[in-house]
Parts: sequence; C-alpha cells; structure tokens
Amino acid sequence: MIIGVVGKANVGKSTFFKACTLADVEIANYPFATIKPNTGVGFVKVDCADKHFGKKCNPRIGYCVDGKRFVAVEMIDVAGLVPGAHEGKGMGLEFLNDLNQADALIHVVDVSGGTNYKGEPVTPGTHNPSDDVKFLEEELDYWYLSILKKVWEKFSRAVSQTNQDVEKALHKQFSGLGSSEDMIAEILGKIGLKEKKLVAWSEEELFSFAEELRKKTKPMLVAANKIDVPGAYENFERLKKEFPDTLFVPCSAESELALKEAAKHKMIKYLPGEKEFEITGNLNEKQSRALDFIKKNIIEKYGSTGVQEVLDSALFELLKYIYVFPVSTGKGEDQHGNILPDCLLVPEGITAHEFAYRVHTDFGDKFIRAIDVKTKMTVSKDHELKPGDVIEIVSDK
Repeated sequence: MIIGVVGKANVGKSTFFKACTLADVEIANYPFATIKPNTGVGFVKVDCADKHFGKKCNPRIGYCVDGKRFVAVEMIDVAGLVPGAHEGKGMGLEFLNDLNQADALIHVVDVSGGTNYKGEPVTPGTHNPSDDVKFLEEELDYWYLSILKKVWEKFSRAVSQTNQDVEKALHKQFSGLGSSEDMIAEILGKIGLKEKKLVAWSEEELFSFAEELRKKTKPMLVAANKIDVPGAYENFERLKKEFPDTLFVPCSAESELALKEAAKHKMIKYLPGEKEFEITGNLNEKQSRALDFIKKNIIEKYGSTGVQEVLDSALFELLKYIYVFPVSTGKGEDQHGNILPDCLLVPEGITAHEFAYRVHTDFGDKFIRAIDVKTKMTVSKDHELKPGDVIEIVSDK
C-alpha cells in the first residue's frame, strides 16, 4: 500500500512529507524544490493490543509507545503540479505517472491562500485555496481521460464487435488503475451508461467515466496546511461547505516537523498526534518561543498539529482499512516468543480465511480455522475481522 502526497508547488508538501517520514528531502520556498519523487515510510497510529496480554509488545516493523502502535505505511511525494500538468506542463505527465502506484492521495493545500496558481509565495489571503482543490481534481481527471483515450477507439470497437461483457472488459483493460468489476458496475450505473455500447459513448460520457474511476481508484483527502496563519481557519471552514463530499483535515506540517526534530534531539518528549508535549532538555530563547507558539496557536486550538490525523484518515477513512494482529499462539506470541510482532493493515470486511493468505500463502491454502485470541473463540473462515483483533491461524501443517 502506498500513500501519495500531491499538490501545487510551494504549499508545504515536502515539509508535510518530511514531517510524516523524517526523510531527508529538500525543503525550499520556491516552485519545484522537489523534482524526482521522494519515497519514505510514515506511520499510522492505532491502539496496541499488548495491554490484553499484560506484556510489552515487540514490533518487528514500526514501534509502540504508551499503548499506541505506529504501523508503517509507504509514502511517495512527487513534485508540485501546475495547471496543465496533464498536458505535460511543468513535467506534469512524468509527475502524474509517478502517482499511478499510489492507493490514496493526500492533497496538501496552502489553506492560508499564500501561494498563487504558479506555486509562488504571495500575501496570505490573496489567493483562493478553493481554486487549488478544483485545479488538482481537474488535472487528475484529465490525466485519467488521457489514459483512457490512448486505447479507447480500438478497445471500444473490439468489445462491441465481439459482444464482450462491458463490465469485465473495462475492468480487464484498466485493472492497472486499480479497478474491480464491482467498481466498474457501480460507476456505469451512477452515470447511466450500463446499457450503452462503448462505441456510442460521447466525449462527455467518457470524461464522466474517467472522473468517477479516478475518484474510486485514487481516493483523496485535503490536508489544509498552514492552518496557523491568520485567515486560514476561516478559509478552512468555507472549503468544507464548498466541497461537502471532500474530507478536509487542518494541519501545520511545519509545526509537526519542528516537534519531531525537537524530540529527535531529546529537547522534548512528544508522541505524534498527541495533545501535548513535555520539555525535557535545555532550550534557548528562540526554541522556547517557537514551542510556545506551537502549543498556544496550534495544539491548544486544534488538539494536535493535524499531520498524524491526516495520515490516519487516509488509511482508515479513505481506504477503509483496519488493523489486525496475527499471532502463532493464544498468548499473543510468534514462534520465537515475541509479543505481537506484527500488525497488518487490511481492507475492511476481510474474512479470517482471506486474512490467513495475507499472513502467508501456506496458511491460506491449508487453513483449518482461526481463533479470536481476545475472546478465545473459534471463528469460521467467513468471519469478518474487526479493528484491533488478535488472530491465531490454525492450518494443516
């Protein structure tokens, strides 16, 4: 699973990415500070199940602090996009193609209105951030349309001439975008094209299909960045009303990065997403003022810097994933005695048998039953798992 970080140039996108991953990326106050895509690992935050066993867990990947488990998620940050990116402007096609591997997108927007359409700094409040939301959605939609149009004439004619099932044909042709047959059927029903031959689709209908396919295969939320700048909160509230179907999360990437860097240098004790931090080291006057500003203007007002909430929302609200702990024994251990070494992120609605395949192919092939370790109850192969379940898979060895 990969989360893509996207947006216009100079909106704090690379700062947001570094705040999530602490990766060594270039951060600069000019367009196209990022040229090649950056990759890194962020962490979603969940409640650990180790308290159920009365022992501290031993994560193989990620970490756990005070009962909060941080589970690794791969992230990619591409260069800032400009209007006309789908036409190749600003190396747009290259950057858009970098996003093709992403399962969900975080659109970082300068909600203060301090970055113009070219990605240049302007006086906060002089640019309308709603234009940025529209611009990116349109660029992605036209990007999808360009992918469809490359093959559409030949493909649609072949489907019609051979009387292929339209839903299956569309899924097979565009499975690389992350489609499924059920998804295709839902889209066709929504836009009223379920019974219409592909060769008879108009340009507008093809665009509608591209738009809906993009929404389904690249779900996107907006990280309303620079929320601490005067006027940003009013813009944030207005955006939520203007785009009721879009998920907006207020954040200050710069503040989150400052807190993580301070914690890294043992100046403070800080857990991402928490409502407070504790000063543990000696600070100079400038550092004290900066931390005091973050505390009063961001954390006390919004509950956190918002960066952790953005990443968590991408996984659990956009993608509808849950987290499950696979174990080898009823004591919550693996074969080496490690407590809850793994925590897997899996789709909502996954069954015990499907989960067994996620753990290991052999467990799925030789599946006998699964045990809900918390309740000590045996569950069937069709039992749907819940967030935070601890599951022991019993297989025919």
